[in-house]
Amino acid sequence: MRDAVAALVAAALIFFALSMLTSLHFYRKRQRKVREDELARGRTIIVELPTDPELTLVTEDAEHFYYGTMPIDKNEIMAVRVLINGSPIAAFVSPRWESAQHLQPTAFDDRPDGIARDRWDVAIETVNGTILVECGAVRERVSQELARKVFDAVRADLEKRC
Repeated sequence: MRDAVAALVAAALIFFALSMLTSLHFYRKRQRKVREDELARGRTIIVELPTDPELTLVTEDAEHFYYGTMPIDKNEIMAVRVLINGSPIAAFVSPRWESAQHLQPTAFDDRPDGIARDRWDVAIETVNGTILVECGAVRERVSQELARKVFDAVRADLEKRC
């Protein structure tokens, strides 16, 4: 009897492992298709952000940045800021927009993640409002590097358009 129960448990664990492998395979295949579609549209992939339930791409083409499917017109960007726990730590304001020179620094309320998990975001300020690109709270500097890549891409474009 004990051997039969052990065999059933082993079979269930094997079935679970195989289903997880299959899910992972299809998830990777779906993400590869999304990346290929973005590249086929002529966009450059800046970063892949860890969001629920899947990764969100930040991409760009000649006229827009894209946060997932949301387009951000490059000609309307006034400033970009890196935020840690809702407070700005780095900023670049476009000299093309005189009104942007007088903007108050973007800040958002701190999330209740606590000190153990620093939250990294990028605020892209446009003439139509502020777009918050949530880069995550992953440890070991991962989220910081993602935020920095988004910030650097937007800043480089703003400097080029001056």
